[in-house]
Amino acid sequence: MKRILTIQDISCVGKCSLTVALPVISAQGIEACILPTALLSTHTGFKNFTFRDLTDEFDEITQVWHKENIAFDGIYTGFLGSFSQLELIEKIFNEFNDSAPLILVDPCMGDNGKLYHGFDEKFVMKMRELCTKAHVITPNITEASFMCGMPFLGSDYTQDYILELLENLASFGARKIVLKGIRYKQNECGIIAYDAKTKEKVEYFHEFLPFHTSGTGDIFASVLFGSLINGESMQNSIKKAANFVLSSIKVTLKDKNRTWYGVQFEKILGTLAK
Repeated sequence: MKRILTIQDISCVGKCSLTVALPVISAQGIEACILPTALLSTHTGFKNFTFRDLTDEFDEITQVWHKENIAFDGIYTGFLGSFSQLELIEKIFNEFNDSAPLILVDPCMGDNGKLYHGFDEKFVMKMRELCTKAHVITPNITEASFMCGMPFLGSDYTQDYILELLENLASFGARKIVLKGIRYKQNECGIIAYDAKTKEKVEYFHEFLPFHTSGTGDIFASVLFGSLINGESMQNSIKKAANFVLSSIKVTLKDKNRTWYGVQFEKILGTLAK
């Protein structure tokens, strides 16, 4: 059985980050190990939440792993809450690089043209540096535009703008880029994967559902990462991840008593089994 490490925060209530990554990756027949970056009572979309930073625990935890000769087949990072965490994650990449042939960085920093609260240009540049250490990165258009220093155009953009984003991301050292949330096709939403070395580009578009909630990006990255770890092609992996998110939204919309803070992905986890 493959074993991976995922590094991101955990919200006790709220379908995002580790609360999503653990079940989604496990459902794909992979042992999911965790390094929590922070502990939250509820995710930050709630009016009230507590937050406890766990950065000081990183070194002690990884030292135990080295003593126990624990290795990972891949590493996947999600939301990282501070500049110091970015520096420590780079150290972890270096320490476990020999055993981890696949590193995926989901550069969770913003959406809808804005950075999340507490992030600034300095954080963006450090995240950009971390992305050069990864084999695959999965930014949305907001995150890509900030890392490239390009304007965010909202919904008013063309295919040429997307191609320019991909080429700029590749130019600073990103290897394989999976750009998500692309909307230049009417009534469709898509993903384009770009290999900086071969210049190969694969894309997948599906129907657009005007439904926005927390955690869908985390679900996408978790399915994508698990599929790649299991040896599936990039084309199949982005299609599988996008369809799973779409199905999760559809099954959620059928429930009139649904909660507002996430999708009901649990109902279709069985479809991910190998």
